[in-house]
Amino acid sequence: MAKAIWNGQVIAESNETKNVEGNQYFPPDSINKEFFKASDLHTTCPWKGLASYYTIEVDGKQNKDAAWFYPSPKDAAKHIKDHVAFWRGVEVVS
Repeated sequence: MAKAIWNGQVIAESNETKNVEGNQYFPPDSINKEFFKASDLHTTCPWKGLASYYTIEVDGKQNKDAAWFYPSPKDAAKHIKDHVAFWRGVEVVS
């Protein structure tokens, strides 16, 4: 089972992650939503499309824009629609 951990807390876990470009994308129902707050940041990937971000908050500490997902991906990335990936110090272990 893959787990995403930040600030000592498991914030997502799943046996159904998808590996894309070295990142584990967690299904939307596998994240612990209480730790995720919508961000205003958006970036564009040439083949996946427009990414949206979450800021992660655990025990009063914030990790700004540390998770991203594609709510309306391009056709080539349809299989990761709404799946969440991590960076900025979030540890992903299997």
